[in-house]
Amino acid sequence: MNIKRWIARREIYWQTLETLLYRIKRQGIQQLSANEVKELASLYRTVSADLARAQTHRVGQRLTQMLQDLTTQGYSQIYQGQRHQEWATVREFVLWGLPAALQRNAAYIAVATLLFGSMSLVGWAIAVADPRFVATFLPESLIEQVRDRGELWMGSILGTEPVASAEIMINNLLVSFGAIGGGITLGLWTIYLLMLNGLMLGVVGTFVGQYGLGYPFWAFVLPHGSLELPAIFIAGGAGLLIARGLVYPGRYTRLAALKYYSGQAAQLAFGVIGLLVIAGFIEGLYSPSPLIPDAIKYLTGTALLFLLIRYGQRQKG
Repeated sequence: MNIKRWIARREIYWQTLETLLYRIKRQGIQQLSANEVKELASLYRTVSADLARAQTHRVGQRLTQMLQDLTTQGYSQIYQGQRHQEWATVREFVLWGLPAALQRNAAYIAVATLLFGSMSLVGWAIAVADPRFVATFLPESLIEQVRDRGELWMGSILGTEPVASAEIMINNLLVSFGAIGGGITLGLWTIYLLMLNGLMLGVVGTFVGQYGLGYPFWAFVLPHGSLELPAIFIAGGAGLLIARGLVYPGRYTRLAALKYYSGQAAQLAFGVIGLLVIAGFIEGLYSPSPLIPDAIKYLTGTALLFLLIRYGQRQKG
């Protein structure tokens, strides 16, 4: 290889990359145009290949070190730019994409909410008619604790808050993803989970209320429930979306409809995860705390629900 001729041909690429890297150092990679970012990636690959050739043909320590420095800086800036773009995409989705997805699919979420709420009323009616039905959802030891000692069972979380918080998150995620994945069963499993959990809340809430423990029970439920229950409704709506693609594809083929509505459901699923993680921390660390007055817990839950509703109504100006 004629080293001098090779250097003369390649030097323009090295200088161009060096100039771009200098601009990035002074102004930041976000100041580059889309074409300049593409050029940066292309030059990085070119100079990386030149470095390999320089090392193979032993063109000199000084030149090899210069090419090494250029490729190192190029690699750092390219992948830093990618990370910056990824975080910008995440931020854009959280601020505007998720609220738009919630608004776009509000009808499905409303149906899921109605299924859950109607079964809660059924649970209330059943518990009033036959208090023994609560044994379907609570073990006898907890029933005796409420009935005979006038105590709720939430105090068992105290002292094991981090573990309890993690277990609660995992359980809620399993239920929610079961509701989302249940869409593939034509929505039957989704509907079952929504109705079962609604029935359970109605029965248990009525049972503790019959023994004068309704106020502290709902004080425990409301802080995390203001996020956890909407997350379950959103998950149910996502499952119903998937079922829609299978049952009523409309103008699409069934496969195309499934892909389309599954994409919509996936957007909702990201929101479900975020809500349940926050709710899990609250349920494990805040809701059962005896140091926080029940009135404050009611206010906390109401405020969180209000903020969530406002967030769901956000529109990009």
